[in-house]
Amino acid sequence: MRHMYSLRLLTCLCCFWCLTVAPTPAQTTPARPASKPATTKPATTKAPQTASTASTKAVTTNKPTTPTTARKLPPTAPKTATGKPRPALPTNLNSSDQNTRYQNGKVLLDQGRYDLAMQELAPLTPPAARFERGAEAAYLYAVAATRAKKWAEAEQMLNLIRAEYDKWENLPEAMFLQAQVSFEQGEPDNALQVLEQIPNKTLAAEQEGMKATYLARIQDKALFQNLLQRYPKDAAVGRAYADKLIAGGWYTEADKPVLEQLIKDFSLDRARYSAIPQAQKKAIYRVAVLLPFEFNDPSWEKVRRNQFVTDLYAGLLLAQDSLQREGRPVQLFAYDTGADTIQLKQVLTLPELASMDMIIGPIYKSGSKLLARYAQQRQIITINPLSQDGNLIISNNWHYLFEPSMATQAQVAAQYAFRTFSGRTAAVLHEDTSDDLAFAQAYKTAYEALGGKVQVLRRLNSNLEESLIAGFTGVDLASLGHLVVASDNRKAGAYTLKHLQNQAAQLPLITYGSWLENPSVNPSRLDARDVYLIHRKYLDPTSFGVRRFRQLYVQRHNLPPSVFAHSGFELLYYFGHQLHQHGPAFQQGLATSGPISGVLFQGIGYPNGAHDNQYVPLIKLERLEVEVQNPVGGR
Repeated sequence: MRHMYSLRLLTCLCCFWCLTVAPTPAQTTPARPASKPATTKPATTKAPQTASTASTKAVTTNKPTTPTTARKLPPTAPKTATGKPRPALPTNLNSSDQNTRYQNGKVLLDQGRYDLAMQELAPLTPPAARFERGAEAAYLYAVAATRAKKWAEAEQMLNLIRAEYDKWENLPEAMFLQAQVSFEQGEPDNALQVLEQIPNKTLAAEQEGMKATYLARIQDKALFQNLLQRYPKDAAVGRAYADKLIAGGWYTEADKPVLEQLIKDFSLDRARYSAIPQAQKKAIYRVAVLLPFEFNDPSWEKVRRNQFVTDLYAGLLLAQDSLQREGRPVQLFAYDTGADTIQLKQVLTLPELASMDMIIGPIYKSGSKLLARYAQQRQIITINPLSQDGNLIISNNWHYLFEPSMATQAQVAAQYAFRTFSGRTAAVLHEDTSDDLAFAQAYKTAYEALGGKVQVLRRLNSNLEESLIAGFTGVDLASLGHLVVASDNRKAGAYTLKHLQNQAAQLPLITYGSWLENPSVNPSRLDARDVYLIHRKYLDPTSFGVRRFRQLYVQRHNLPPSVFAHSGFELLYYFGHQLHQHGPAFQQGLATSGPISGVLFQGIGYPNGAHDNQYVPLIKLERLEVEVQNPVGGR
């Protein structure tokens, strides 16, 4: 007797229906290797040469940039050169002298040590402290909190300023910062209310700049329509909504009277706002693929390291074949962007690129930013195949992520936890990376917006055992509704399960699907507990689409497909259908079509104007007991 494990899909963001069209059989003879994609001419679309080695993991993204605001906040410390020490800490931290603490807080804020600055300033902020600069200390505390993206702490302190220091001469600055915090927390209505309360048109130009920056990021049309009704005389709201209709792909015939009224009320340029882009449907669509093939380096190490790119492109080619058989042809034009931005910039100067109907790529973050700007300027929809960085799609209606962003994954997981678990408290531990920090903060915001409470939010460095120990120290697992561990680090999985076992804790655990690939975590340990895995690339091996794709891929390449090959196929197959259904400006069609089941993955969807995939599978391991008879002579 042995245990076999299967994964059961638990939830998604919303309901979906199944695609009935599956890839049709291909020829059984393997395809010839492709000629090398060039940077100056589009390559042929035959299958690329694939190695027999397994795919490598995609490069992780860097830390997201802090969103710019219209109003300058107190300056942060300049970046130090590589290898140089950071400025020294003040020598008299936690001083009993209030003025000393105040000066320490200002120095730490300038140095970018926001948590320490908050610790120094916090005791000076309440009126009971009787500090003559209490309002200023509270404002600097709020600035440090916003720099650290601790929005709840910032909001709490700004509320204290408005309640206790309402006569402070710089109160408009605090209110302006509070509006930014509301925008950052996804509360534009509250932000606009606060801005309206700033007296005497103070910071008027800065207010307009803030509105323009944050209103452009709203992806929910219904939410924006409510704002338009609540603030009918706000020119920034009206102009931003008109921009969404024209450049954002929101426009339908039903919006014509609204747009006409906006043009009249706010004296908008009629020539600009009457030019509604019409999606021109074609018999065949041209799709550029910008990936770092790096064919100029044929070394074994480079080919091995770059295998995931080759696999991704192989999946695109199989999707091209399937679309061709269904009467929805697309032409692929592959360009080698190299590993840095120099080669990508050369590709972006090619005149033929501007004639493409859609662009796929690139891989690395610096190049993704460049291509996102190009897509917006040229108004060509661009799909990033691997990134989970939600910052790439902010204020850009021509750029999509094929993956759900870290914030979307966190929001869906938080909704599921609040709906499913009986307790209403949680602890969230996250790795010290930009992606995991974004997940943890978004989870806390979403869970508490529903009425739950995240009692513990801590960073971990799982490579250091002392950090793991400190992360769990003082966490009362018995009193919590559930635990969230946002970490791909293999040491985090083993330590977490060991700690839960030592504490005899049975609370639900939410973590990443990568724990299934962790050799130090036996599936039986996951099955024995109430563990829920966020698994973006969950493949059901019993589904017809997955089995058929594997068969076609093995026939062509004589090796099983990697997850990147699956991603390449699903991406082009899905967006190829969108091109043929709605034309190359398919934003509105995508926003209203709803989520569907993918051929390979559990679901794809961009409802309400979202620009990252809103479908996030949560799975739970199930144990099936199966008898296995050893063959004669077996051991």
